[in-house]
Amino acid sequence: MKHFSKTRAFLCAGAATMALAVPAMAEEAGNESGFNEIVVTAQKREESLKDVPVSIVALGLADLENKGVTDLTDLKTQVPGLQVTPHPNSAITARVFMRGVGNNDDQITMDPSVAVYIDGVYVARSQGLASDVAELERVEVLRGPQGSLYGRNATGGAINFITRAPELGQFGFEQKLTYGNYDQFRSRTRVNIPVGNTLAVELGYLHAQLDGYVDNLGTGVKRFGDQRRDGYRAAALWQPGDTVQVRYTYDRSEIDDTPAFIAYVPFYPQMADRPTAGSPSVSNLQANAVVSQGHNLTASWDVSDDVTIKSITGYRKLRNRTMQDYHSGVFGPFPLFRTAFDSSQDQFSQELQLIGSAFDKRLEYVLGLYYFDESAHSFDTTVVPGRPRSERTVTIDNRAYAVYAQATYNPAILDDRLFVTLGGRWSRDERKATLQDVAVPSAGDPIVGTPGNGDRAFENFSPSASLRLALSDTTSIYGKVVSGYKTGGFNVRASSVDRFNAGFGQETLTSYEFGVKSELLDRRLRVNAALFTTKYDDIQVNVQSDPNNIARTDVLNAGKATIKGFELDFSLRPTNGLTISANYAYLDAKYDRIVDGAGNDVTAQFTYIQAPKHTLVTSVEYEFPPSPIGTFAIYADYFTKSRYSSSTSDPRYIIGDYGLLNGRITLSDIPVGFGNWQLAVFGRNLTDKVYYADHFNAGVPSAFFGQPRTYGVELSFKY
Repeated sequence: MKHFSKTRAFLCAGAATMALAVPAMAEEAGNESGFNEIVVTAQKREESLKDVPVSIVALGLADLENKGVTDLTDLKTQVPGLQVTPHPNSAITARVFMRGVGNNDDQITMDPSVAVYIDGVYVARSQGLASDVAELERVEVLRGPQGSLYGRNATGGAINFITRAPELGQFGFEQKLTYGNYDQFRSRTRVNIPVGNTLAVELGYLHAQLDGYVDNLGTGVKRFGDQRRDGYRAAALWQPGDTVQVRYTYDRSEIDDTPAFIAYVPFYPQMADRPTAGSPSVSNLQANAVVSQGHNLTASWDVSDDVTIKSITGYRKLRNRTMQDYHSGVFGPFPLFRTAFDSSQDQFSQELQLIGSAFDKRLEYVLGLYYFDESAHSFDTTVVPGRPRSERTVTIDNRAYAVYAQATYNPAILDDRLFVTLGGRWSRDERKATLQDVAVPSAGDPIVGTPGNGDRAFENFSPSASLRLALSDTTSIYGKVVSGYKTGGFNVRASSVDRFNAGFGQETLTSYEFGVKSELLDRRLRVNAALFTTKYDDIQVNVQSDPNNIARTDVLNAGKATIKGFELDFSLRPTNGLTISANYAYLDAKYDRIVDGAGNDVTAQFTYIQAPKHTLVTSVEYEFPPSPIGTFAIYADYFTKSRYSSSTSDPRYIIGDYGLLNGRITLSDIPVGFGNWQLAVFGRNLTDKVYYADHFNAGVPSAFFGQPRTYGVELSFKY
C-alpha cells in the first residue's frame, strides 16, 4: 500500500479545498484563464458537464493525445473505477468492469455488463474492442447503471466513443507519424474534402505496429504479443439546410496481433520476473486474425426550434480467429492445452429519438424506440495432450426491443435552480442458442454429445429519478436513484446439456448516488464528486463445477452484493498555462449472499473480483509562452491502484498494487511556413514497472504481464 500514502494526503487536501471553496460559489462566471466549458452528449443532447447529474469522465482531443488513448484498453489507466483486462484465450478480447460490475468470461451467448457505443451504435461483442478507433473527437465514460437512456446491458456503465464529423466548406489534411522502441510505428492519415457547400467527405487510414517483448523460440511467428493493426474510415456529412443533417460513417479495423505470452507465476505476494522469451517447445504459433467493421447512418431533423427527430441506424460485422498456447515447455515438451477460436457475428440496430423541450424550455425530454438483431456462429477447439480433442460449435440468434423516456422539469421555484428528472426503459430480449460438443480421440470415431438448444425471453422495466439543485451558476448538487438490467443468456461451458438449455436469468442493479459538481475560484478550480451505494441482485455467478477441469463451469443467478464507493475528480489551474488534476475512486464491493444449485450458502467460498479499493490518476500539464520556434508543453500523469482479487473462487489470485508513470513533451505551432507542425516525444511506464495485466487459473497459476517501458517521437502536420 506504499502508493497510497500520497492518496490519503491528497484526499485530505481535497476535502479541505472543497470546504474552503464553498463560500466562493457566488463568484462570477470564469474568465479567459479559467477552464473551458466541457460539452457532453451523455443524455442524448448537448449539455454542459456540470449540468448533467451523472458521474462522467470526458476526454477531449487534447486529453486523448496527451494520455496516449487510442483504444478501449488505454482507458484503464485514465478512468478510476474502470477495469479493462485481457481474456486468457485472446488478449485482444477486452473484459470491462466498472464500479465492480462486469464479465470475467467471454462467450457469444452472454452479453457484457458495460455497454460500449460508437457514435451511438451499441457494440455487442468485446472481441476486437482492443482495436484502435480512428479519428476520435471525444470519449465519455458514464459510471454506474444507465437504465433510462442506455438500457442495453448497461448495469456497470456506458462508454461512448464519439468520432469527428467531416467539415463543410473546408479542405483539410492531417498526417501523424510515430516511431518508437520495440519497432513501434504508427501512421494516421486524414483527408477532408468539401463538395459544394452542403456536402463533405472524409477519408482516413491508420497503420500501427509494435513488436512484442517475448521472443518465440519455437516455430511459427517470431514473437508473442506483436501488434499489427490497420484501420480504415470513410465518412460523409450532408447538410442540405439548417434543419436537416445526414451523416454516414464506415469503419473497418484489421487486427493481426500474435498471441500474448502466458507466464507461469507464483501466488501473491511473490511475483515472477517479466519474461523475455518463450520455450523452444512452442509449435506453430499463429497470428490472430480479427476484422471488425461497421456502417452508421445518423439523420436528424429539427422539426421546430423545440423538437428534433433523430434516427441512428447501425450495422456491424465481426470475424474473429484467435489461438492461444498454454505453457508449452513449462511441464514438458507439450502445452497444458491449446485453444483456437473461429467466430463470426453480425448485428443490426435501429434507434429513433424525439428530443425536445416545452413550456418555455422548463421541460426537456427524450423519447426513444430501439430495436436490435444479432446472429453469430462460433467454432472452437481445445487440445489437451493425452485426451480427445474437444470441438465445440455454438450459434446464437438474439433480438431486443426497448421503449425509453426521460424528462427534466425546472419548476418556477427556488429561483429556477431546481431540476427534477424522471425516466424509465422497458426492455424485452429474445435469445436463442445452440451447442454441439464433439470429442475427437486420436483413433476411432468421434464422440458426439447431445446437442443443446436454448430458447428464453426476458423483460424488464428500469426506472430512474434524480434531483439537481444549482447552488450557483457554477455549482450544483444532485441525488439520484437508477436501476439497470442485463439480460440472461446461456453458458457454453455448462456442466451438462440440461444446464445449457436452462440458461441463466437476468441480473438487476439499483444505485443510489449523491454528487457535487462545481467550478470555483473564477473557474480555475473544478471539483466533481460522487458518493454511491449499489444493490446488485441475481448476479450471474460463474461457478467452477469440477476443480480438475477448468473448462467446465456453471453460471447461476446465485449472488447478491453491495457495492459502495466514492469518486472525486479535481482540476486546478493556479496560473496561466499550468493545470493540475487528480481523479480518485474508492470501491468497497462484497458479496452479501451466494447459493449453489442445491440452495446451500457458499458465500464464504467466493471473492469479489476486479474491484481495487483505491485507484488514483494524477496529472500535471504546463504550456510555456510562445517562443520563436513554437510553443512548448510538458505533460505527465501517474496512475496507481491498490491490490485486488482476480479469481472469484480462489483468494490466492491477487494482483498487487502498482503505479505507472507516463509523460509527453510537445513543441507545437512550429513556424515552417505552411500548415501546422507539431513534434512530440513521449514515454509510457517510464519507470519500467513490472506488473500483471491479469492473473488467472490456466491449470496452474498464470499471468499476462503489463507492457514494459515504451517511448518514441511523434511528428504531426495539419493543413
